[in-house]
This record gives sequence, C-alpha cells and structure tokens, in this order.
Amino acid sequence: MATCGEVLVNLLERYGVDQVFGIPGVHTVELYRGLARSRIRHVTPRHEQGAGFMADGYARTSGKPGVCFIITGPGMTNITTAMGQAYADSIPMLVISSVQSRNQLGGGRGKLHELPNQGAMIAGVAAFSHTLMSAAELPGVLARAFALFQAGRPRPVHIEIPLDVLVENADALLASAPVSVARAGAAPSAVKQMSQLLAAAKRPLILAGGGAIDAAAPLMRLAETLGAPVALTINAKGMLPSTHPLLLGSTQTLVATRALVAEADVVLAIGTELAETDYDVTFAGGFELPGLLLRVDIDPDQTVRNYPPHVALVADAQLAAEALLAELSTTPLPARHSDWGTQRVARLWAELTPTWDAARARKPCSSTPSCRHCPTPCWWAIPPSRCTAAT
Repeated sequence: MATCGEVLVNLLERYGVDQVFGIPGVHTVELYRGLARSRIRHVTPRHEQGAGFMADGYARTSGKPGVCFIITGPGMTNITTAMGQAYADSIPMLVISSVQSRNQLGGGRGKLHELPNQGAMIAGVAAFSHTLMSAAELPGVLARAFALFQAGRPRPVHIEIPLDVLVENADALLASAPVSVARAGAAPSAVKQMSQLLAAAKRPLILAGGGAIDAAAPLMRLAETLGAPVALTINAKGMLPSTHPLLLGSTQTLVATRALVAEADVVLAIGTELAETDYDVTFAGGFELPGLLLRVDIDPDQTVRNYPPHVALVADAQLAAEALLAELSTTPLPARHSDWGTQRVARLWAELTPTWDAARARKPCSSTPSCRHCPTPCWWAIPPSRCTAAT
C-alpha cells in the first residue's frame, strides 16, 4: 500500500523537485518514509527557520521552488519569518507540514505541538494555505501550487496534512501526473503601444526587478536596441554583466543616479514593485519620474501600485521583453540624445568615482567578499570591475 505521504513525495519528484529542507519529527514520519524511496536529496538544518531560508536561497539560485517538510506547531512558528521574506520577494516556496488528525483539528486538547489554526497564523505570509482533508485532494492542490510557481506571481504556499490523512491509502493516486501551466503572454495591443512610446523616446530607461531575473538575455538586447541605461533592484543584481556599458548597477540610493533616472522621458519598469526597499531609496525620498512610466508585471495589482503607469502590461517578464523586441524590430528608431545611453552612464560612473575614492581613503575594509578595497558602506553599490583600487 502506498500512503498519502509516500505518493506526495512521488508527485513532488515528478514535478522536478530534487531537494527538500526540513527536520524530521514524529509527525512527519510518513513523508520521510517516502523520501527514503526517492531520489530527492534531503538537507537537515538545526532550526526550521534555517530550513526556510535554505529553501529561499535554493529557489533564488536554481529557479525551482524551495520545498520544506515541517512538523506541526513549533516547526510552523519557526519557519514563518523565512516565509515572510519569500513572500515579500516573490520567491516560490512550498511548505508542507503536518497537523493534528481530522477529528482533533481545533480541539484544544493539548495534543503534542498543537496549534489551534496554523493556516490562519501564516495567512499573511503565504499565497494560500490548504488543509488536505483527504488524500484524493492531493493532485489538485499540488497542481494549484505549481501553477502559481510556474505562471503566476510566485510566493510561499502552505499545505498541511492531518496525521490520519498522511497514512491514508493512496494507491489510486500513483498514476497522477504533474500539471504544466503556460506563463502569461503579452497582449499585442499593449505591446504595440509600449513599443511605439519606447521607439519615440529620446532618453529611455529600464528599471528591472527580481521578477525579471529570468529575462536577462532579452532585456539586455532590449536595452541595447533602445540605448537605454538599466538600473537593477537588489533582487535583480547579477542579471546583467557588471561591465555592461549601459548598467547603472544598484546605485539608486545615490543622488547622482536618481538625477539620471529623473532625466528619462520614458521609463520601462519590468518585474519590480518600485518599492523603496527595491532600490534602497528608503531614506532618499524615492524616485522622481517625470517621464512616461510603462510597467510590466505578472501581478495585475502590482502594475498600479506606488507609481501609477501611463501603460501597464500584465505578462511574464521574459515573454514581454521578447514581444517588445519583436515589435521594435519592425519600427524605425529615431536618434537618441547624443549624451544619453552609454555616454550618460559613463558620465555617471565618472561622477561617482571620486566619492568612492574618498570613502576608500577614509575607511578601507578588508572584510568585503566582493572587493576588499572598497569601504563597507559602498561595497554593495560598486561592481568589482568598477573598483579602480583592485589589482
């Protein structure tokens, strides 16, 4: 007999999961019984918060959902902080936990690790939380979770499984197949309108966020086609080569960079909330965006928050960038301002270099992993290739 826990592991493997993070406990034995018969690698931290942050880091670097197996009660309270970070940064994370048996849910009888309502507790840090009331629900709820990871705005998903459901006979589900969902394409009318505005721009600029991390190649081609400087959020760092002549890096907290952004007549913001923490402008007064703002995001609500756009496009970042490139390939591009593009970016770096040189002279730092010559306050802003002190 295959139990629900064993079939769950089998289905995860078929969805491409190759790593799970968690701490085994008496409430999750059935999950680990399934793991022992799979090819999935298990990583055991010292604390469930560590499991959550490991899953977060794994998801960021691999592009796959980070999966955690967590015990009921303290396991769930411990992982909540990591879920909150993943929720804020739109990181795909699947948290599978145990919970008391169905006839004891919310009973308040003092059962081991009992929490009255785990789903309510983590509601603010999860896209959704689902209590699996029978093994038959398993394929559907997993399909819903992976559809969100594949085609929606990825965020943590919590599935809790009562102890009696974990051991339920699930032989009938062994043949269940994973469901694949296509990403949202770009509406042709919005693509055309955006491409016309970008083509007519004299000083275009691209603000790229973590939601565009998989669109690096088409975004770089788009920036080169338009001659548009590119500013990256903290979560998008590394998306473009640090030596690219159009890259502003993640220096938006600096007055000179924000002045450059304010000069743009058309700004394409793609995969970013335009939140103050995205660009580290919390104490800098935010952005001044006098030009036309075009926004691309997978989340419809996000396209109109913080900075209302002139045109909004709800789409996957990669598909949107490719669609804009295709449309622009049929459109003649006028000459840009002679002091824009690579020349304006080079002038920005020239303006900033004396500030960094002075800071280095005041406080050298030998502990910075990326460039030991740079001062602690600036190491995150200066790509190693830009550091003239490096030898």
